[in-house]
Amino acid sequence: MRLLSLVVLGGSGFLGTRLVARLIKDGHQVTVLSRDRELHKHLLVLPGLRLENCDVYQEAQLSERFRGKDVVINLVGILNERGFGGAGFRRAHTELTQHVLNAARSAGVTRLLHISALRAAPDAPSYYLRSKGEAEKLIRDQNTALDWTIFRPSVMFGPGDSFLNRFAALLAAIPVIFPFARPQARLQPVFVDDVVNAMLRCLHGGSSSRQTYELGGPQQYTLREIVALVAKLTHRRRWIIGLPDFLGSVQAFFMNFVPGRPFSTDNYRSLKVDSVCSEDGFAKLGIKPQSMAASARLFLGAQEDNARLSHNRAAAGRSKALQTKTLNDLSR
Repeated sequence: MRLLSLVVLGGSGFLGTRLVARLIKDGHQVTVLSRDRELHKHLLVLPGLRLENCDVYQEAQLSERFRGKDVVINLVGILNERGFGGAGFRRAHTELTQHVLNAARSAGVTRLLHISALRAAPDAPSYYLRSKGEAEKLIRDQNTALDWTIFRPSVMFGPGDSFLNRFAALLAAIPVIFPFARPQARLQPVFVDDVVNAMLRCLHGGSSSRQTYELGGPQQYTLREIVALVAKLTHRRRWIIGLPDFLGSVQAFFMNFVPGRPFSTDNYRSLKVDSVCSEDGFAKLGIKPQSMAASARLFLGAQEDNARLSHNRAAAGRSKALQTKTLNDLSR
């Protein structure tokens, strides 16, 4: 296998951190671009990794850092924007992709790996999916020698994700009754490391040149089934209530203003399209994806068991201290 020099945008995120670690382990030269490298020093524990400051929306800066690289990997994506009109999504997904294409052409880079999203399309119901679809169109329509591969994963899960862990946090915060929107929406959750494996198999192009791979796990779930699974794994006994569409849209509207925006109107719109594969990208790449139920048990269940054990230890410690104090008081 020929070792490559790669530059990664979005390398400090959930998928990026795991991908970069594998690339370094395999011996590749990896440069991660960041607007503020001081915020991502955790990456510097990876031997040989270069973490460079760069405003990725400035083509001149991008072109300078792309020069001499074999592959550009674009992982940049946001699930929510600060405003409500879609401008944030277009900037992060569509406009940035155009900057990447221009800079790659200027720097002479010949290969691009790009992370999109399952069901992305220019006419999709949400700004998120629409902007991702527009970015894909830019890549496919560019008339240069740039070779590309696009990956369209369903929602990704794994240790530290913002999917299953977000539901776990919401279940912990909301007692007794857990109401949520779009309960019958179907998803095909995919393990983050399986996505990493798919990308590694496509680094050099070959049969993956100018191909798009839809990546989903081995099972499809309704959103209700996913919430119920998280509740079971985290030992949260909740009455799970799926809201009708009108109430779901109202819930999404008010959640726009909750700190951290755990759910939004645009998330609600994305759930109107089932995030399931129309073809098996993993099969094309010779990869057998991992089950969400089995994998999630390892990090959600263990995490909750550890938290409960720590709580029990603390409670036992307080009880023992109280007993000791009582005995001392009686012996006086």
